[in-house]
Formats: sequence, C-alpha cells, structure tokens
Amino acid sequence: MTASPNTAPANDLDPAHEERTAHDTPLFSGLPGDIGVSFEFFPPKSQKMEEKLWEAVQELAPLGPDFVSVTYGAGGSTRERTHKTVARIISEAGIPAAAHLTCVDASRAETQAIAEQYWEAGVRHIVALRGDAGEPGAPFTPHADGYASAAELVAGLKEVADFEISVAAYPETHPDADCPQSDLDNLKRKIDAGATRAISQFFFNHETFFDFRDKAAACGIDAPIVPGILPVTNVAQARKFAGQCGAEIPAWMDGLFDGLDERPAARQLVAATIAAELCRRLYAGGVRQFHFYTLNRADLAYAICHMLGRRSQEAAR
Repeated sequence: MTASPNTAPANDLDPAHEERTAHDTPLFSGLPGDIGVSFEFFPPKSQKMEEKLWEAVQELAPLGPDFVSVTYGAGGSTRERTHKTVARIISEAGIPAAAHLTCVDASRAETQAIAEQYWEAGVRHIVALRGDAGEPGAPFTPHADGYASAAELVAGLKEVADFEISVAAYPETHPDADCPQSDLDNLKRKIDAGATRAISQFFFNHETFFDFRDKAAACGIDAPIVPGILPVTNVAQARKFAGQCGAEIPAWMDGLFDGLDERPAARQLVAATIAAELCRRLYAGGVRQFHFYTLNRADLAYAICHMLGRRSQEAAR
C-alpha cells in the first residue's frame, strides 16, 4: 500500500519513543498553578485599538498578574500614548503597570523628567531598554547628552527614585553583540547597575533558555531571568520579529503552521499548543515566572495560563 501524502513514513518515528509517549502522564496533569505571570501590551494607535487593548487588560486581570508592561515605540514614537495607557491601567484596572523607557532620542535630563512624571502617576516599575533607532536596521546612536546604554539608564533611573527595574536578556544573543559572552557581560552590567530582574526576548526552544540561564549564573548573574513567551498567531510577523532580535524559528514549528494561512482558528489552536508545551517544559525545568508578549490579545495567553494551572483570582475569593 502506498502511504498517503499526509502520513509520515513509519521509519521517521522512534518506536521506543512512541511507546513511552503512549503511556506518559498527560503533560498538563495536576499542575498546582504555582506560577507568577505578567503580560506585555503596546499602546493603541486608534480608538478601536484602545477598546481592543482594554478588553484584553480586563480579560487577563482576573489571573492576578504580577504586573503588566506597555511598550515604547522605536525612536520614542509612542511616548505620550505609553504614558496614557500605563496611567489608565493603574487607575482603572488596579494592576501594577510597568512603563518601557529607552535611551533613544532624549537627553539625560529629558529621560529623568519622564521618569519623574511616571513616579508622580503612580508608576513604580520601569522596563529599561537601550532601544533601537526609528529606521529599521539603522545602528543605535546615543543622544549627545543622553544615556549610551541600558546599564547607564538603569543607574540614572535609580537616581530619580527607587524604581523596580526590569531589563532585557537575549537567550540567542542580541544582534548588536560581538559574541554571546559580551552580551552576557552587558546583562551583568545592567543587573549590577540596579535592575531587579531580566525578561528574556522570546525563543522557541526550552533548551535554549536553560543553557542561557546556566551561563548567566556562571557569570555571577543572580537576578531572576523571566522567560518571554510569544504565542505565534501570525507566522510572517513572527519571522519578522525573530529576524530583528536574533531568535530562531525551528523548522518543525514552521512546518506546523504550513497550510494554515487562511485558517485563523486552526492557527490559533496550533499557536496555543506550541506555546503551552514550551511553558510546560520550562516549568519542569524549575521556571515559575512567565512573561507573555500578548500583541494586545488575551485569548492565547489566558488559555496557556489556564493549562499551567493558573486560575482566576476572582473566582477563588
């Protein structure tokens, strides 16, 4: 009999592995929900997008996130919208909110003034980033009177107030870094300058994160490194993001989305399954904090948290 085009040849699979898989405990069985979660949003560009963002915030709020963060556009292009969004989340949703702040196109005095405004608005947490130039692919050029690096920005923010500060980490190395070790050295400078934690760029291989975590510890980095999780709903967009930050999309994952361009519902199910399995493997490796890049959508992040045992805090009251 000739195999169907959609049927993998039997010799592509390890029979012993398949036998173990058939009798394994279900991957998400019995998880106690002992995880902390946080969610990232981007500031809306229109009234319709603002409504969509607010729906996502309200849907995820019952999970009791440790915080939510709001991004800062390239070149500081969303400064006012970021401030407005963060202030609203704090005042209306009652969720701790972190504002992104970069070194791009601002003097030290201007950056510190923005930080002071955040503190006055009730913001106690900053995600401090070097940032990128407004033009894609353009090299970062520090402002003549500005901070030249995220480590300098962290130190400057600590001069303004006792902010909680998160910084970025790159399990697959920042594209601008000379080598993985220099990238780790830069992360250590940010932690030593006063950062509370690092949040990783997204990745799709759990071993990549474990290897990075071990190397960071060997370099004396003892602050928590929280994995950043991106549930992929738009493969083309994910490829673009991955190219910009140096993340690799595995061939097996690319293959799972093949043929789903016109099937958004199926694509969402596949995306949730892949991200949930990644989180489950990270959990098995000792991870208890997860940061989700939501792209202003709540459904996939909520589903993954639910599968990891995280339940509505409102229902528990």
